[in-house]
Amino acid sequence: MERAPGPARTGVVPDTRGEGRALRATWHHEAGVVVLSVWRDNVCVSTVRLDPDDVPALVEVLVSGLADGYDVTRHPRTAAG
Repeated sequence: MERAPGPARTGVVPDTRGEGRALRATWHHEAGVVVLSVWRDNVCVSTVRLDPDDVPALVEVLVSGLADGYDVTRHPRTAAG
């Protein structure tokens, strides 16, 4: 995740399809939310505002999905494991 210009607590993940698509995650502590936003070039096309209490569940989904699938998609395991 790269840092985006703007708020200090923003990260950007480019979409694998390219064409200026990206996901931004921005903490807004003053508002008590985390904003996930979908961008196309410099235009925000969608947002989701998360309560910080919901962030661990999102992180868990990402981490467990990575643990379950990373070796399979990047480095297929052999039958021996």
